[in-house]
Amino acid sequence: MMVDKIHRKHQGPQRGDPNEAISRKLKLLYTAVEEEGIPDRFLDLLEKLDLAERAASVPPAGDDR
Repeated sequence: MMVDKIHRKHQGPQRGDPNEAISRKLKLLYTAVEEEGIPDRFLDLLEKLDLAERAASVPPAGDDR
């Protein structure tokens, strides 16, 4: 029946589906990456960028624009 085909299509990967193992492994990898901490060096670079952007948006002293 057509309704059964549509319902099965939205249930996710079925056992025996060749893509099921790939899907499961990708989800595990994504979760592991998501849980990793951000390296201090990267946080330092973001802070420097933030400071540079703030400095660029402030007009120089004595500038009457």
